[in-house]
Amino acid sequence: MYESIEPRVRLLVAEHLGVGPHDLSPEVSLIDDLAADSLDLVELALLIEDAFDVVIPERSLESIRTYGDLVDVASLLCARRREEDERPGAATLVRTRVIAPGEREVPLERSVVLTPYSTQTILEDALGAGRGALLEVTASASTTDAELLRIRERFTRLEPHGVGLRVRRDGGTARHHPSAA
Repeated sequence: MYESIEPRVRLLVAEHLGVGPHDLSPEVSLIDDLAADSLDLVELALLIEDAFDVVIPERSLESIRTYGDLVDVASLLCARRREEDERPGAATLVRTRVIAPGEREVPLERSVVLTPYSTQTILEDALGAGRGALLEVTASASTTDAELLRIRERFTRLEPHGVGLRVRRDGGTARHHPSAA
């Protein structure tokens, strides 16, 4: 996996930091040797997330010191994503909608394959909308009750933050989470 990821990461880092690709070796410090600051590291993480359709958790970002660390994190996340994608029944396509309290703003909507990475992004969207927000998750009409329960379990972190959750089948009856009024 490393061999297929590293060349793409190399190009992203070289272009973003304005260095030659040949200057990037695993032990090169992004901060000390390449003069990257914390904003550069966040921007690199976003570039990698977009390029590989992964989410780099904040705790992983904080541990990245060298170019090799960055490639290792990207490789690990891509491997995890591939495992999730290849698992039978893992590809659950959902539509999500985050409604801010009082519907002051246009709802944020997404159609995604539900993976740990897209789940994290949706959680961040819902938590960012604040207390009183509602996350609606709509799965296909053929989704089983067990699958709906698994979907609901992915978003249990919302309740303590005052964000409601509604999980339902497309065209089906809404199933309300206790925190959703």
